[in-house]
Parts: sequence; structure tokens; C-alpha cells
Amino acid sequence: MSNMVTIESKPSQSAFAAAPPSAPAPSVAPSQGLQVTEKAIKRIRVAMAKEGVSPEEGGLRLGVMGGGCSGLSYSIKFDTRPRERDRIYDFDGVRVFVDPKSFLYLHGMTLDYEETLMQQGFNFINPNSSRSCGCGSSFSS
Repeated sequence: MSNMVTIESKPSQSAFAAAPPSAPAPSVAPSQGLQVTEKAIKRIRVAMAKEGVSPEEGGLRLGVMGGGCSGLSYSIKFDTRPRERDRIYDFDGVRVFVDPKSFLYLHGMTLDYEETLMQQGFNFINPNSSRSCGCGSSFSS
């Protein structure tokens, strides 16, 4: 099986976000700006442990880059710490970092994880995308 990133334009009904932590953190963003499903949180935890990323300091970085068939591509990777101007989300102990420029395209998005016989991977369910391409990893707004 290969990991796939797919893009949809409708928000998932099973999405949720935990409240931001009460401990002081640099610019903790409100949870309604980004959603992560329970399945995605579980998969992120497993991957962070496998990669040796500390959940207390590190997290998952979501972003948008220029390129791809439709003009913009999603970026997903682990980071050891947030950057100065990042929005930081906390979902049941899993931190997600989003830079200010990417936030313009990701605001309102839901990150889900799908595992079927045909494919497995994270799904970016983004109401801001007006169309996506056949490869499933780029979009336009």
C-alpha cells in the first residue's frame, strides 16, 4: 500500500478539536480554525513516536506550497518545535503548527486519515479549495 494525500471540498462530520492547552504557549490558535479527526490524531501519535518527535516540544506541520497540477500543494511533515509566528493547535495532546501564509488556505480545513484496501493516508478536507487535480495532492482556491 502506498500513502496517499487526497483532497475533498466538504468538511467531515466526524471532525473535532480539543480545546487549546491552558499552559502558556506561543500564540495558541482557536480550535475552530482547523480540525483534526480522531483517526488522524491516533495516526499522528503513532508516526511521531516512530520518528522520535517529542509531543511536548514538536508537532505536525501543515502547510501550503506553490506548485502541483492545480497551482498549490499541501505540505505535511514533523517539526521539532513551532516557529515564531506559527499558529499552534492542540488536539488531545497532539500539536499542529501552521505558518501564517498557509493558514490563509487551510483555515476551516479538516485533516482526516483513511485506511482502506485501496489506499491509506491523510485527507485534506478543505472548503477553501475550488478544485483539485487527479493526483490528489494539489488544489486551487
